[in-house]
Amino acid sequence: MLPNAPDPAPPSDDPVAELSAELARLIEQRRFDLLKERMRLGEVADVAEAIDRLPAEREAVAFRLLDRDRAGDVFEYLSFEAQEHLLHTLSDADAGAVLEEMSDDDRTALLEELPGKVTARLLNLLSPAERARAVQLLGYPEDSIGRLMTPEYVRVKPEWTVAEALAHVRQFGRDSETLNVVYVTGPGRVLIDDLRIRQLLTVDPATRIEALMDRAFVALQVGDDQEDAVAVFRRHDRSALPVVDGKGVLVGIVTVDDVLDVQEREATEDIQMLGGTQALEEPYLEASIATMVRKRGVWLVVLLFGGMLTAEAMTYYEDALARAVVLGVFLPLVIASGGNSGSQAATLITRAMALGEVQLGDWWRVMRRELATGTILGGVLGALGAARVALWAVVFGAYGEAWPLVAVTVGFALFGVVVWGSLSGSLLPMLLKRLGADPATSSAPFIATVVDVTGIVMLFSIATVVMNGALP
Repeated sequence: MLPNAPDPAPPSDDPVAELSAELARLIEQRRFDLLKERMRLGEVADVAEAIDRLPAEREAVAFRLLDRDRAGDVFEYLSFEAQEHLLHTLSDADAGAVLEEMSDDDRTALLEELPGKVTARLLNLLSPAERARAVQLLGYPEDSIGRLMTPEYVRVKPEWTVAEALAHVRQFGRDSETLNVVYVTGPGRVLIDDLRIRQLLTVDPATRIEALMDRAFVALQVGDDQEDAVAVFRRHDRSALPVVDGKGVLVGIVTVDDVLDVQEREATEDIQMLGGTQALEEPYLEASIATMVRKRGVWLVVLLFGGMLTAEAMTYYEDALARAVVLGVFLPLVIASGGNSGSQAATLITRAMALGEVQLGDWWRVMRRELATGTILGGVLGALGAARVALWAVVFGAYGEAWPLVAVTVGFALFGVVVWGSLSGSLLPMLLKRLGADPATSSAPFIATVVDVTGIVMLFSIATVVMNGALP
């Protein structure tokens, strides 16, 4: 226990909340030595989240009491809002020191979110070398691998011995993002191989690096989209991958922790868009009401116009509906079944495309699979729908003397709409991808709206053929 520390609080289900309350209490009591010690002993991520939960004025007090090295580590875990506030309250010297301690990828993510004037001011606080690296990273296109990479890696030369390479790692490895892999470069820093560190630790120190090389390596292009990195990491099961420019020059590395952040962000966007809303750029509870209205309202308006098409389709078949009112009872059943099958297919294909399991060139295979699946599912649902009509007709005397025709109409309508829903739900995401749009914009509500109109047309078209003589 720390000297002169207050009695320990009872165990909490939320240790970060307990730590935040303790920091606030120590600030209130002005017990700054104890506060510094408590933050020194805590896990970096927990300390950052605890500071994040403090009021703004106490947040600044707590952060200023951190040791310089630890302050840089904690700063990377703070929310963007907390980082921006602290950068405005810290002196130029302190702000510069914090930015110097940040990793290149996290610093780039922060600077690209800040207003231009603030970014320019902060860049001037960096040392010339760090400023050059920050400006270089900020020059890459948004959402490119260049924005995600860090230039902190260890490279060796093929003519070195393993002993020389390990000496180089000991001297410069402490600043590297990862030491799992070292990179072999030739003239002009062109990447020619990558070696696992265990390869260096398990051979004779006199062995030359070139003797360990097989020149088979996987690299990302600096201009590639960040989503591409997710698929490559998954395919090759790596903890880090090198990044090269168009000439094969090694310019940085991307580590798996950064890729996991991208994957989480992209998955969140896809899920939100599949639910019929534009993706949120901030956590749900931090988004303003105006943002929520704007993000959700756009899709609701689009779907409203889609609903108008459904109403127009019903108006077109108004006479048929008036002559066979019984069909109106089954209309919700038919359009709901088609919408459900379309939403299922859209969700499955969108996720498969995000995981790299399905490519645009697989559209024919996807169509065949969904046609077969939809045919079986449509047959099952159509049979159940027809059986339901027959059961109610026999047991309760419902639907009149023409109930067999009603059963056939409902059965075929269910079959057709389920097959169509499966096909449209699976192929629309691929079409959007081909046109350069996000496949997730083929949201489940949008697919359901499209299939609703189709379901109405199918039901009454089939009824016109099957029940023509039976309609009054």
